[in-house]
Amino acid sequence: MELYFPTELGEQLAFIGASATALTGLIILLLPGPVLRLAAFQVGEVRPEGYGSVRAAGGQYLALGIVPILLAQDWFYMALGTTLAVGAAGRLLSFIVDRGLTLRNILIFLLQVVLAAGPLAYVLGYV
Repeated sequence: MELYFPTELGEQLAFIGASATALTGLIILLLPGPVLRLAAFQVGEVRPEGYGSVRAAGGQYLALGIVPILLAQDWFYMALGTTLAVGAAGRLLSFIVDRGLTLRNILIFLLQVVLAAGPLAYVLGYV
């Protein structure tokens, strides 16, 4: 079985977004402590269940990115883009409600928007 890399620009953008999401999930899955610190959590005494929850979330991001790569279907790219866009909307809400307008939050928000834009633009026919 060989890895399919798309030939159209739109699908390539969606593929890259899925790959970046899968890579992010893999990093979260393998390195929960550093990821929590990067996300501005103070990591002190964390019980195994806490790390398990973070690793599970990383596994979900990993699967969310891998499925569109393996199956190359529009609906999976739509699910990926929609999930990332709703996550970005949640971070935008945090800017207002939690007074979370910080440089780190803005950068992660922009990353989520960029990663969501590729799959959604492809599926909705903009690219």
